[in-house]
Parts: sequence; structure tokens; C-alpha cells
Amino acid sequence: MRVALIKLSSLGDVVHALPVVATLRARLPGVHVTWIVEHREAALLRDHPAIDELLPIDTRRWRRPRGRRDLADVAHAVGRIGGRLRAARFDVAIDLQGLIKSGLLAAATRAPLRIGFAARRCREPLSAIFTNRRVTPPDGARHVVDQYLSLLMPLDVREPVHEFRLPVDAAAEARAEEVLAAGGLKPHRRLVVLNPGAGQPDKRWPEDRFRALAERLIEDAMADVLVVWGPGEETAGRRIAPGDGASRAVLGPPTNLYELIAILRRASVLVAADTGPLHLAAAVGTPCVGLYGPTLAIRNGPFGTGHCCLQGPRGGMTAIEVEAVFHAVTGLLG
Repeated sequence: MRVALIKLSSLGDVVHALPVVATLRARLPGVHVTWIVEHREAALLRDHPAIDELLPIDTRRWRRPRGRRDLADVAHAVGRIGGRLRAARFDVAIDLQGLIKSGLLAAATRAPLRIGFAARRCREPLSAIFTNRRVTPPDGARHVVDQYLSLLMPLDVREPVHEFRLPVDAAAEARAEEVLAAGGLKPHRRLVVLNPGAGQPDKRWPEDRFRALAERLIEDAMADVLVVWGPGEETAGRRIAPGDGASRAVLGPPTNLYELIAILRRASVLVAADTGPLHLAAAVGTPCVGLYGPTLAIRNGPFGTGHCCLQGPRGGMTAIEVEAVFHAVTGLLG
């Protein structure tokens, strides 16, 4: 059986989809899996033993279709890679994304069986016209990980494998040790990593509260604090860990994906909003305190046990108080 797995982005969503490919490999002996993914997220899937082939593509330059003309532009872009998809002769395509562009990719495979979510469960309901088996996740599938796994039901796969394998890069592991040593930090010894960024402004916890939390953790919990940041987030990081002597929190350097994963492996606890690093940390087994406003922790929280989530009422991040986060972190530190 040749399966095309379509999960393009984003970082956290790709992490949440990892159990799907692990389950396919474990439950369907001899299956051949091709994962179609954005170029940027493809690095997360490097050398994954359950993936036979990676097909990185760049759909971020495609405009979100708002009418027939936009849809035609996207269809033309899909057509450029259609030959490769048709040549693969897929038996099954699974659209985990639920967008028009992912639906078009599923259709372009010409797989006889094309599985996706029922229209009302898709982010763009029109994407359901490109699939021929539409799944409504069972009531018990509340977390997005379990919702993704429900798409395997048409293949009669019902025993999930909750495995989140992330790449290990030797150079990145060494770099992580250098970063901690330069900041006077010791791995796994009450090391709290703070990640203030998020893809959407309404998902971000205020920077002044992150700074107040860092000070409380250092003074009252005898913890070390490292602040990590991604592209465009350095200013926020410097406001939390200014390095001016007023705060002993350490601002991390720029990191690539593999270096970030290596640092998260060495953390005792991560504090972050609903963003990629939170789900990376959960995937490597680091306890997380997730801060949630407009998204629901019950669906998008760090997967597994040993985590704590705080949900702002009425979708507001500012309703989450420093004291509550402090107690959540110290509870995980023990």
C-alpha cells in the first residue's frame, strides 16, 4: 500500500501528526509512506524511520483562494507537481490539513481512496470536495492528536501508537551544551525555559508578566531561567532578560530548529503559549506549562501526562496571572 500523508504546516501541527505516521508503520506492515510537507517544516521530519519519502513543497506563496480565479491559480500551482504525484501511484491519500490547497494535493495524487475530515470539521469546508471518505472524529477524540488518528479508521487501523520522534543532531546537541555553559546553567537542574513568542498576537502572554515570572522563579524557587526566542522575537526576549544586572534571567542566542530541540531536551520545565516550541518540548518529554487564550488547551494542549495548562477565561491571555503560572511551574519542578 502506497500512502500519501498530507500535513503541510505548521510546526506544532506537524508534531501532532507524528503519531499518524508511527501508527501506519506499526499497524500496516509493508506500507510505503510519502509525507507531503512545507519546505520549512520538512526539517522536523528528517530521517524519520517511518517515512519512506519526504516531498517538500512551497505553498506559502499560494494565495488563499477567495474565488474562482484564486482557486484556478492554486490549481495551476498544484498541477506543476501533479506529474510527480501521479507517477507515485498512491493507493491512499490522507489529508490531515483540511485546507483547499491540501485537498487539491490529495486530488492530484489520483489515489482511489482519499481520506479527510467531514466538511464541518475542516478549516476550509470546501476542501472536503476533494476527498471521498470523510471522517467525523468520535466524541472521545478531543485532542487534535486523536482527531488526526481518527483518519486512519477507514484503513481499519484502530490501535494508535503515540510516538513523537524528533531528529537528533550531534552538532546541535553540542551547541546546546555550549549555550547552557555560557549562561552558567545546568541541564535538568531546575532549569525553566521561557518562550514568549506565538504566531498570533492574541496568543501571547504579556512580556512584563514573563519578566515578573522569571524574577519569582529565580528568587523564590531557586530556579535558573533561560529565555528562548524565534525570528522577530528577540526584542521581546530582551525585555524579559535584559542582561543589565537587574534580572538574572539568561537570554538565549539565536537557534535553529535542531538547536532549539536540543535545549528543550535539557529543560526541567518549559513555559509557553500555544506555539511550536511548546509542542516540541512535550514531544521530547519535557514537562510544560501551557498558557492558553483563544485556543483551547483541551484540543491543542501539550500532549501526554505531566503537563499543566492555564486557560484564560473568554479567550483572554491577560487574565492569566503570574502567581498562577508560578505555582504551576513550581508544582512541576517539585
